[in-house]
Amino acid sequence: MTETLPDDAAGIARAAALLRAGSLVAFATETVYGLGADATNGEAVAAIFVAKGRPRFNPLICHYPDAEVAFADTVADERARSLAETFWPGPLTLVLPRRESSRISSLASAGLPSLAVRVPGHARARALLTAVGRPVAAPSANRSGRISPTRAVHVLAGLDGRIAAVLDSGPASVGLESTILDLTGEVAVLLRPGGTPVEALEAAIGPVKRREADAAITAPGMMASHYASRLPLRLDAAAPEPDEAWLGFGAAQPEASLMVNLSSSGDLTEAAANLFGALHQLDAEGTARGLTRIAVAPIPHHGLGLAINDRLARAAAPRA
Repeated sequence: MTETLPDDAAGIARAAALLRAGSLVAFATETVYGLGADATNGEAVAAIFVAKGRPRFNPLICHYPDAEVAFADTVADERARSLAETFWPGPLTLVLPRRESSRISSLASAGLPSLAVRVPGHARARALLTAVGRPVAAPSANRSGRISPTRAVHVLAGLDGRIAAVLDSGPASVGLESTILDLTGEVAVLLRPGGTPVEALEAAIGPVKRREADAAITAPGMMASHYASRLPLRLDAAAPEPDEAWLGFGAAQPEASLMVNLSSSGDLTEAAANLFGALHQLDAEGTARGLTRIAVAPIPHHGLGLAINDRLARAAAPRA
C-alpha cells in the first residue's frame, strides 16, 4: 500500500528518508507530479522503469534544489547560466554535457553523455530535494504513456501499491511538463515545448532550433505516442459527435453530453494548468458513460498553446 504523506515538515522528512533508502516517492512540482528516485542509485532508478512500465531508452530528468548543484553534474556554458538565472526555479529543463565526475546513474541518462537537469519552481519540491541531499530523477508519476498526474489522486490511480509514498501538495499550478532545451551543441534545440514558452527563451539567448521529427530520443516526452487517455482523441474538432466527450477552449462552446472547458476566457496559462486534469476527468466519466472518443476544440499555436498542442498530438497518436 502506498503511503500518502502530508505536505509538512514531517511528511517531507519521511519522503526524504524513503528516497535516501532507495524507495520511490511521488511528489508535486509546479508542472506535474514526479516519480522520484535517488538519481545516484542505479537500482532505485531501475525501479522507476518497473513501476511505470517505461522504455529504458527514454532518459529521465534529474531535479536539484538550486542551479549550482545542478551544474556540479553538468558542463554549463554562458547560455545555460543565463537561462538558469532567468528561468530557474521554474518549468525549464536543460540538456547539458555530463561531467566525468558526476555520480548520476547512467540508467537515468539512458547511457547518453548528457544529462537533463532542472530546478523546480515548487517550494516544497525544493525543500524535499534539499532534505534528500542528492539529485532526484523524476519522470511524471504515471504509468508510461498515460496522462500525466496533476494531483495526488491521479498518482494513486495508476501507481498505488507500486511505489512507497506520495507527498500530497495539492494540485500542480502549471499543469504541463517543463520545456526541454538541448544545449549540448552550438545551436540550442527545442526538444519539447512546455511550461516555459519558446518565445521567452529566444528573447533570452537568441534563435532556438526546433527538433527534427525523426531525431533520436535524447530527453523525456519525445515519444510519438505519449500522455494518452484510454478514449482516443479527435483534434481540432468544430463540435462533438453524439458518442464523444468535449474538451473545449474559449467562450462559445457547442452542446455536449459531457464537457470540460480548459479556459472559458481563452487563457492559455489556465488551459495548460487544466489540461491533464480535464483529460483524466473526461476519460473516466466518458468511459463510464459508454462514450467512444474525446473531441478537442482548436487551441492556438503560440505561447503555451504550442506545448498544449504537442501533448494533445502525442495523446492522439496511434498507440504503440
